[in-house]
Amino acid sequence: MINLKRIVAVATTAGLFALAGVTGAQAAESTTPVVKKVALTPEQKAAFDAARAAFKSAQVARQAAFAVAKPAIESARASFEAARSGATTPEAKKAAREAFKATVATVRAGIPAKPVKPVRP
Repeated sequence: MINLKRIVAVATTAGLFALAGVTGAQAAESTTPVVKKVALTPEQKAAFDAARAAFKSAQVARQAAFAVAKPAIESARASFEAARSGATTPEAKKAAREAFKATVATVRAGIPAKPVKPVRP
């Protein structure tokens, strides 16, 4: 009985602290000062626009690489499925899987890294 009372008291106290923490965080959030945007200089604007254009072109290049890689991976998967179903020994199945993995790794190597979005100066 005493244990039950202690558990209820601890749970109630924890709940109150959690509630107070949430309301305290909301109160602190509303008093945070708002940072106003500053107008960019022409040089900064030109640099930012160039960075945005480079980002967009890198993004389009990556999407094009994905479009090219998708059918190649699907054909590799189809040949893997055919080789695996035709294989009679575990070694042949393993060799088919390794060939599939090598093909996928080669195709993925041709996909460029995800571009980093430019940050406004």
